[in-house]
Amino acid sequence: MNAPALQRQQLLLVDDEEDALLELAELLEGEGFTCFTATSVKLALLHLTHHPDIALVITDLRMPEESGMSLIKRLREHTARQHLPVIVTSGHADMEDVSDMLRLQVLDLFRKPIYHVRLLETLNNLFPQPRDLVSS
Repeated sequence: MNAPALQRQQLLLVDDEEDALLELAELLEGEGFTCFTATSVKLALLHLTHHPDIALVITDLRMPEESGMSLIKRLREHTARQHLPVIVTSGHADMEDVSDMLRLQVLDLFRKPIYHVRLLETLNNLFPQPRDLVSS
């Protein structure tokens, strides 16, 4: 019988496409992360207020009411959250978006559909699994 996976960091996933959001949450929870999901910037900000241990945000760039870029700008203006790592997902990022992301110190940009192996490599490098810390 396998031992239950140790809980890893808390992540906030933001995307107006609910199916993509739930698929990503399922993938990451399978890797031991705790995921909070939000379909808007407004809901994302509420999660960040209620869950101060969120260690990373993965946000879609283009959303109907308010963009992922708006969320990142708000985070960078908030003293307690200004260094929170952010990964952006998008099917339509242009050079101006990329320039803004560099200026706002976005950790990475993933084009949609997200290549899950690369995303997991990025997260495992940022947040090593406890078993990776123990030498064999």
